[in-house]
Amino acid sequence: MGYSIDSRMTADLAVAALRNAVALRDIDGTTLHSDRGSQFRSRKFVELLRHAGITGSMGRVGACGDNAAMESFFALLQKNVLDKKRWQTRQELRLEIVTWIERTYHRRRRQRGLGRLTPIEFEMIEPAAHAA
Repeated sequence: MGYSIDSRMTADLAVAALRNAVALRDIDGTTLHSDRGSQFRSRKFVELLRHAGITGSMGRVGACGDNAAMESFFALLQKNVLDKKRWQTRQELRLEIVTWIERTYHRRRRQRGLGRLTPIEFEMIEPAAHAA
């Protein structure tokens, strides 16, 4: 997962998040699913997808189930970080979001869809399963 934070959802924000994901993760064979927001259809974003070798996938118009996984993630983020207190600065909030993602979501939260593994555990064993 890549992430970036800003005051508005723009193409530059989506590109920054994608660059973060490319820098942090093995993206071989990755499909990136998004909604049909203009930031995900922007020339910059689409070109970065192509350059990184990532397959883009977009949900159907009006099909909220297509984004169920991301909606679930954002609901957890809202409950576990955003609603905890009133944040004094964007930097303070950014640090708390990154800490929650990297410490809790990726390393502690077991997910049914990953066979009750954490995302980090799944990433570590998943390539070995494909090699067999």
